Amino acid sequence: MQVASRIKELRIISGFSKEQMAQKLELSQVEYDAFEEGKVDIPASYLFKIAHVLNVELTVLLTGEEPRLHRYSVVRKGKGKGVNRREQYKYMSLAYKYKNKKAEPFLVEVPPTPENAPIEYNSHPGQEYNYVIEGRMKVFINGYEIILNEGDSLYFDSGADHAMKALDNKPCKFLAIITE
Repeated sequence: MQVASRIKELRIISGFSKEQMAQKLELSQVEYDAFEEGKVDIPASYLFKIAHVLNVELTVLLTGEEPRLHRYSVVRKGKGKGVNRREQYKYMSLAYKYKNKKAEPFLVEVPPTPENAPIEYNSHPGQEYNYVIEGRMKVFINGYEIILNEGDSLYFDSGADHAMKALDNKPCKFLAIITE
């Protein structure tokens, strides 16, 4: 609800109507209203788009604070800012304190799901780099399926529809670096 409230406040400050935001995000009015009213979880891909449209850092949407550090930023193990905005993935922002980032690094955990569970795709502007730290996962990109094991990495156009699925009935943890 706090993220939804920040989005509404920043939209108003920026002078955008709800209709303009829905159009800029390529959403129906009903979908955008559900985001702003906190009725649904906002996928991370849309949080990125919203931050871009509102010309703020993602950290502002997540925490309500501007990042202040510009030389370096240390985030200790387990102390990243949680961004659990999609049911199927758990995100932890690893540079939320750093100002004017050119990329967004996340520690992502994909929990195991039933074999027949539907694959939910997302896309967002930019490029993405994934490095598997623990476990294995299958990555789906525009009809391709790629298996990644611990130590494997993948770089791709994140504007393409993509999804990840943990394998072996175990969670998969990976470093994701997303750029615009």
